Amino acid sequence: MANPPALDPIESNLAAIQQRIERACASCGRESSEVSLVAVSKRQSVEKIRAAVAAGHRCFGENQVQEAVSKAGQLPADLEWHMIGPLQGNKVKAAARLFDVVHSLDRARIAGLLNKELTSLGRRIDVFVQVNIGNEVSKHGYAESSFEAEARPLVEHEQLRLVGLMAIPPFEERPADARHWFRMLRLLRDRVAGWSEWSEFQGYLSMGMSHDFEIAIAEGATHIRVGTDIFGSRQT
Repeated sequence: MANPPALDPIESNLAAIQQRIERACASCGRESSEVSLVAVSKRQSVEKIRAAVAAGHRCFGENQVQEAVSKAGQLPADLEWHMIGPLQGNKVKAAARLFDVVHSLDRARIAGLLNKELTSLGRRIDVFVQVNIGNEVSKHGYAESSFEAEARPLVEHEQLRLVGLMAIPPFEERPADARHWFRMLRLLRDRVAGWSEWSEFQGYLSMGMSHDFEIAIAEGATHIRVGTDIFGSRQT
């Protein structure tokens, strides 16, 4: 009997990630259906994304608007595009047309510009508010200490459906050492869930990447962002 055909490496990687998600969820009493995998395709070729699509994946994360627009024009129209990098004001118009979800809302000015563009398009999209959980100068996001005062008014932008929080914590060599960062975001999420005016808040948590997403899942992640463990090294 002939051996079954070998899996494409990206298909195999996606299957391995799904198994890791299932094990992580089982270890903390969660259902794997509670966790969405955002395949981070930044600086990955269109051919590699096509391989992931062929394997059944539909949700991709990009850091740069121009790169995402270029790729989207070469790929099926039914894919779900997530903006996971900082959004610049001069890229808001293109972002409003393409992205289904923005994970990286990090300041009021961008919220206003994005809301204006979405209004003109007649669109509403899901948005995560980014928190600079480690107060790192090199990273974007609202400070945890001033989050309520600065982020609470974002609900005024009616085209932004505020559904969750996102963070990129300080890198920890040992994944277990990142637990307290993920826990900080979860506890902030729990406080935000009590804000009556954020009536559409779903309590989603976008946190955890290839290196540490199992720990993030244990602390409540609903969206994990995985790139190199799916696609391999990025293009320079």
